[in-house]
Amino acid sequence: MLMLSEPSPWTASSHRFDINYIGFPTQCPITVAIDLIELSLKQPRRYFDPKKLAQLVQSVKEHGILEPVLVRPLAHGKYELIAGERRIRAARTVGLVEVPIISLELDDQQALQIALMENLQREELNPVEETEAILELLSLSLKESANEVISLLHRFFNAKQRSLSLNQNDLIKLEQVESILQTIGKFNAASFRSSRLPLLKLPEEILSSLQQGEIEYTKAQAIARIKSEQQRTELLKIAIADNLSLSEIKTRVKALQSESQSHNAVTERLNAINKLIRQKRSAIKSHNQQKINQLLDEVEELISEN
Repeated sequence: MLMLSEPSPWTASSHRFDINYIGFPTQCPITVAIDLIELSLKQPRRYFDPKKLAQLVQSVKEHGILEPVLVRPLAHGKYELIAGERRIRAARTVGLVEVPIISLELDDQQALQIALMENLQREELNPVEETEAILELLSLSLKESANEVISLLHRFFNAKQRSLSLNQNDLIKLEQVESILQTIGKFNAASFRSSRLPLLKLPEEILSSLQQGEIEYTKAQAIARIKSEQQRTELLKIAIADNLSLSEIKTRVKALQSESQSHNAVTERLNAINKLIRQKRSAIKSHNQQKINQLLDEVEELISEN
């Protein structure tokens, strides 16, 4: 079992993740049929940039797979992919029948940590993917659900704000959390709670599309600024279907926001006029009442045209 309190698995000289850190002797790559490799359901990364993938496909077509993928053995002679999904996708696109692998006996926690570290090293996870992967790693380590881990982080924050003490059990778990986050090297418990947990409160349809790898994080983040659920959902569908660029999305978001502000201004003015009429109705002269009715008829006609 990998002890997360041990020294960091990052090599000091290159800042690359060191596979040997996990306690296994140096493994020699072997070549296996690509059909024997199954993708992991716990892959932290869900969005794969089509342009970068196309570049990798071209590289694999010319040079093959230069870096072995990391797997762990499954039953019936198959393997679960731990690191290297882009290479496997490219190899399958090109039509390779065999790929080089390094196979290690890993438990779920080790497998997830290596997958997470490998993606962090390449800086290929978007913030939501990274947040969910870290939560999954914390859940495995603490043997708690993701919601229980989130609750622990909130208890820690509340206790700190009120100068209260956590119970002994929570303190032990918090030490584990800090140790794991220190190993990852990007957060502590407080910063992870404040900067990353709020991402999980993105609108449901936005979060779902990110989780399914349908859209880039920066594009999803721009669409999430639209307050109207209907408009947000419609733009999200169009952005995915037509592969809109980030600049195109921002232009549409700005137009929708301006439209919404204009609509709100009209509504506020109508409400103000209605309030004024109620206040002054007893003092309005009969000929002015006729003019007001004519104007109201025109307003109703304009509204009905839309």
